[in-house]
Amino acid sequence: MIYFDNAATSCPKPKEVIKAIIDFTENIGASPGRSGHRLSIEAGRILYQCRESLAELFNTSDPLRIIFTLNGTEAINLVLRGLLHAGNHVLTSGMEHNAVMRPLRELEKCGVQVQVIPCSADGTLSPEDIEKAIKENTALIVLNHASNVTGTLLPIRSVGEIARKRNILFLVDAAQTAGSCPLNMEKDHIDLLAFTGHKALFGPTGTGGLVIGERVDIHRINPLKTGGTGSHSESENHPDFLPDLYESGTPNIIGIAGLNSGVRYILKKGIMQIHQQEMSLTEKLISGLTEIPGVTLYGKAGIENRVAVVSFTVQNQSPSDIGLILDEEYDLMCRVGLHCSPAAHKTIGTFPIGTVRFSLSIFNTDKDIQKAIIAVRKITKGKS
Repeated sequence: MIYFDNAATSCPKPKEVIKAIIDFTENIGASPGRSGHRLSIEAGRILYQCRESLAELFNTSDPLRIIFTLNGTEAINLVLRGLLHAGNHVLTSGMEHNAVMRPLRELEKCGVQVQVIPCSADGTLSPEDIEKAIKENTALIVLNHASNVTGTLLPIRSVGEIARKRNILFLVDAAQTAGSCPLNMEKDHIDLLAFTGHKALFGPTGTGGLVIGERVDIHRINPLKTGGTGSHSESENHPDFLPDLYESGTPNIIGIAGLNSGVRYILKKGIMQIHQQEMSLTEKLISGLTEIPGVTLYGKAGIENRVAVVSFTVQNQSPSDIGLILDEEYDLMCRVGLHCSPAAHKTIGTFPIGTVRFSLSIFNTDKDIQKAIIAVRKITKGKS
């Protein structure tokens, strides 16, 4: 099998991740912070160790300012719904995932002013367009770091500088880049970083989180939920300190044990080595697909400022038909359609049909790339 759907969920996971999940299940199994016995203490140690691993990966000084959520979508909702109010103005791009667009459209109904800054047909965003659109009531800028449709990287460092200069909070959706591209809370001027665990961080599904920068006043962001935290149990009032303010209920500690091992794997291997390896594969894939008559690729032509996501269409053939043939006849798993990102597809001109998307990881090989190119070539010639 060839697995080219890593932008949805990475597969396979490093063996260390599987081992950590099994070890926790068999030998620990307790809830962190809910009891004083040794198993609960060990669970709490793993929870904090994962915060430390993520703090190292994202270059943030305080592990307690890393909040665990079920996924990146929940982290984004925490910020958007907890921070924005009627009369606030928010800026975003024309390449956003519905994890951003849907909560923004709901908030728009409640009086939040949403302004979408157009991007070019290859998914590129101009920081100057962001700066020109800032108003006196602009409360937040929210951008994805990389599009899950084209793989195009947005200029978050430049936008972060603008946000910092204008005293506006900056939220980055790092679903497609956390674990595969360098991210630095300080150098990139990021105030709020939403990440998911089950993609390039190699964790299981049901893991993700939010990194809250030092510049953020946590009392400006209301929690999505309140309840048990294991701290200050004598009080019926919710804790007002981190991380408890945003972490009500028992966490997915089995998943976090796996996530911690995934992040440690990345730190050991090196984020730049991972990125370069994926870009080498991506370059070969783009080169091969470009040579096939009838195939149209979307996004940037080369590998500069992109991640290992390649979208394409085939003349006179629907993406869904191609995806089915790739699965059933070539044992190749990919994703077709709109990828939960209709705004991005409108930007690149593929709405409402969508594209075929190949998304790679370091566990793919040159042999996978060659087989995929041969398969697409055969499909375009009607030799499936």
